[in-house]
Amino acid sequence: MIVIAAALIGALIGGMTARKRGGNKLDIAQYAAGYALAFVIVGLIATVVIDRTLSA
Repeated sequence: MIVIAAALIGALIGGMTARKRGGNKLDIAQYAAGYALAFVIVGLIATVVIDRTLSA
């Protein structure tokens, strides 16, 4: 669940960043995808850390 939420938040932040910088639709899509992937990695690491902490 954390990973999905992180992907959505990352895509929103990336899209808003590209729009603020004056990008066209493809720029917005690329920023959204890039930020979503970065946030997914962070969310995955957070999920693993939380799972290992609670199960130990």
